[in-house]
Amino acid sequence: MTYEAFLDLVERLWEKIPAAFKRGLQGVHILPQAKPEPGLPGVWRLGEYLDPGPPSALGGFDGLGRHIALYYGSFRKVAGPGFDWEEEVWETLLHELRHHLESLAGRDDLVQEDLRRLDAFRRGGRGKGEGR
Repeated sequence: MTYEAFLDLVERLWEKIPAAFKRGLQGVHILPQAKPEPGLPGVWRLGEYLDPGPPSALGGFDGLGRHIALYYGSFRKVAGPGFDWEEEVWETLLHELRHHLESLAGRDDLVQEDLRRLDAFRRGGRGKGEGR
């Protein structure tokens, strides 16, 4: 899949998500590079939720806002025969959107789940959703 086709796919899928779930989200960034998961060779981060956290007393976070980043290069790295681009992009978008919604609600359930999954990778296990 080309980068341009990936952009079109993300845009089409993003439009399916109701606006109420996107409240407070400044954007979705589709970045061309691959992003390796630190400390886990061969595991690629497909997307991530970027939340600057609470405002800084020094104003360091003013205007940054909340964003989702998708890494086209990471999708390319994990894509093999039979890879379902649409399904993987959809799952990744929803995963990152859940991070956003939990952040708005002051929760970190999915963060904790992701940390458990990364710990399992470090111990040598692999499972569905690797690199998300």
